Amino acid sequence: MDIQTRKLNLITYLAQLQDESFFDKIEEYILSKLEKEDHTKPFSIEELNKRIDQSLDDSKNDRIIDSNDLLSEIEQW
Repeated sequence: MDIQTRKLNLITYLAQLQDESFFDKIEEYILSKLEKEDHTKPFSIEELNKRIDQSLDDSKNDRIIDSNDLLSEIEQW
């Protein structure tokens, strides 16, 4: 199973989760991980260009999905 599928499966699971205490634990874990990372560091010119090139390549090679299609796909799980 690829990482994208795993992410979508996790999103679906979380969307259906009813146990608030379990959700609180997941949320706490994620937030603790985010606090340890530095998300405020700006991209270098090289990183920015690499992301732009990857996005353009994905678009040219039809490796994109419309947001409405993605939502429809998630609803079918």
